[in-house]
Amino acid sequence: MATVKEAVKETLIGTTREPQLSQQTKATFDKYARRDEETGELYMTEEEFVNAIAPETEDYHKIKREQYAILFQVADRKNLGKINIHDWGTFENLLAKPDAEYEIAFRLFDVRGTGIVKYDDFQKLYSLNKGDESIPFDWNCEWANLYIGSKKRRHDMTYPQFSQMLRGLQGERIRQAFQLFDRDGDGYIEPEDFQRIILETAKHKLSDHLLENLPTLCNISTGSKISYANVRAFQNVIREMDLVDLVIRNATSKSEDRKITRTDFLNEAARITRFSLFTPMEADILFHFAGLDEPSGRLALGDFSKVLDASWQNAHIFGSEAASAASNVAGKALTSTASILHTLLESAHHFALGGIAGAFGAFMVYPIDLVKTRMQNQRSQRVGEMLYKNSIDCARKVVRNEGFTGLYSGVLPQLIGVAPEKAIKLTVNDLIRGHFSETSTGKIWWPYEVLAGGSAGACQVMFTNPLEIVKIRLQVQGEIAKNVEGVPRRSAMWIVKNLGLVGLYKGATACLLRDAPFSAIYFPTYNHLKRDYFGEGPNKKLGVLQLLTAGAVAGMPAAYLTTPFDVIKTRLQVEARKGETKYTNLRHCAKTIFQQEGFKAFFKGGPARILRSSPQFGFTLAAYEVLQNLLPMPGSEDASATLPTGHIEPGVGLQEAKAPLPYLRSRNALKIILDLDENFGRPKLPTGKSWLPLPGLGERGASA
Repeated sequence: MATVKEAVKETLIGTTREPQLSQQTKATFDKYARRDEETGELYMTEEEFVNAIAPETEDYHKIKREQYAILFQVADRKNLGKINIHDWGTFENLLAKPDAEYEIAFRLFDVRGTGIVKYDDFQKLYSLNKGDESIPFDWNCEWANLYIGSKKRRHDMTYPQFSQMLRGLQGERIRQAFQLFDRDGDGYIEPEDFQRIILETAKHKLSDHLLENLPTLCNISTGSKISYANVRAFQNVIREMDLVDLVIRNATSKSEDRKITRTDFLNEAARITRFSLFTPMEADILFHFAGLDEPSGRLALGDFSKVLDASWQNAHIFGSEAASAASNVAGKALTSTASILHTLLESAHHFALGGIAGAFGAFMVYPIDLVKTRMQNQRSQRVGEMLYKNSIDCARKVVRNEGFTGLYSGVLPQLIGVAPEKAIKLTVNDLIRGHFSETSTGKIWWPYEVLAGGSAGACQVMFTNPLEIVKIRLQVQGEIAKNVEGVPRRSAMWIVKNLGLVGLYKGATACLLRDAPFSAIYFPTYNHLKRDYFGEGPNKKLGVLQLLTAGAVAGMPAAYLTTPFDVIKTRLQVEARKGETKYTNLRHCAKTIFQQEGFKAFFKGGPARILRSSPQFGFTLAAYEVLQNLLPMPGSEDASATLPTGHIEPGVGLQEAKAPLPYLRSRNALKIILDLDENFGRPKLPTGKSWLPLPGLGERGASA
């Protein structure tokens, strides 16, 4: 019973849930973990851990997926070969830190969990994962001694010291490798040796285009060899890729043809940096590799992407260039078709839900609408006495003379017609708001809110006017039949046939002048009440009562301020009786009402209109939002999860990567670890085993 009460309370007043990492953590853990048959507890082995942090849909042609298993050692601090929910929560919390990449690398080597990295532990783990044929690295060099002390005076490394050492490690590896291959000691190496150095030290960070064309670096000078200055300049370029990206983006945006030269690049770099960070040789290297397929020297963003985007792949990886081109064309066509189809289905979904919600709202307040119509149609200059004193008197007389069902005279065509009317209004408003809203925050400038609402109201007139003229004539014929003998009751179909197509749109101008301002006032007010007063947001879901209140309050000013046009529309659409003035057009109607009945006549039925329109739209929008939650667009939540993410690196222009954040942080941590050696995390083929834990510091559990 308590559960039912809580569910009802949640539906009526809404819920507020603070975002908790533990909820996200548990959901991920439950998704990938396996259950222990004996204890019933959930746990992850290395395999499930890799599945959780490295989705199969990502791109692993740079860093192999099996190499992510090395991070399992960071999560499995007890060396049991499995982790529980608490271990996983600790690891995810680590991923959320701003310096997660360096701290993950530090914890990998802090095998004792003491907050320091001992040199002996570091060396053992490094030796276990170093490739047998890797270029040797001398840890007794002067550079290393500055960080870890000389051979006889080694000291432990704290986290800041260790991370700073890793920061400069790649440069020292390249320097030592250059000295190794500079056999003559003349400061030059062969292009093939340069390629091997970069492949072993930076392959995981560079594009295929760059890697395959490394030997061509010798072409930037007159000789056939590569100097140490060339190597250092190349290293500086790859270290400052993000800044290079920013300079290129700014420079190309200022160019009429979106292409730039080497001079444009250097000039823009001087403008946006406090100091000139790029030497002429570095600019030469950048434009050399980016311009291999464009010898003119004027390069566009697409040319630079082959250098800057590490996930860029050559066509032969997927087959032939022709196959790749055909695949791209087919992919674009498929994406375009799917996008159009999705838009159509989304519109149909909005339309259906809006129709149901509109019919529900109209039915709930229809008696008030009938009273409003009869009050507006009552003229003070009528021959004989007035039928109704006020709205309450009108409702009483309708029930007394026509029965309770008299309050629902003409409801059937109203329900049939209101579905497309409200659906069009809600759909157009949603689509226009969505077009002008910021994608990331959902915010929209208030004039665009007014435009969206006004456009929605204008679009509904094509359905509203025929619907209302039939409804109004059905609503007033009850009082005619009661007071005038021999007057037959007409059906909706008879009224439609009698009016004809042109007659159904009588009073359409007044209808437009009423509906467009109504929606322009209503929708922005409704949305601001939800967001600013009731506090709706990502972490707070409003209940039905709050949605009803917001809709009802928003409808009050919208309904009352547009009452004059509603009165004019009603008078134009009701068939004039004997002795009454017959209105010829909107201007004549407004002028006659003012002359014969005064300014107050324009607000006849205003209170009833508030009592009708305000709750009607409250019911309609509340029902619409409840239906959206109960019947969401199929595939709207999970469709993106089934598709490959494509390029995982931020593309040219500093665009955000689209992959999950845990994967991105894990990948970036691996990039730092692989600066030590590209073989970290790879299985050692001679022994047939993966990389091993340190001897004496715990063994894998049998359950792994």
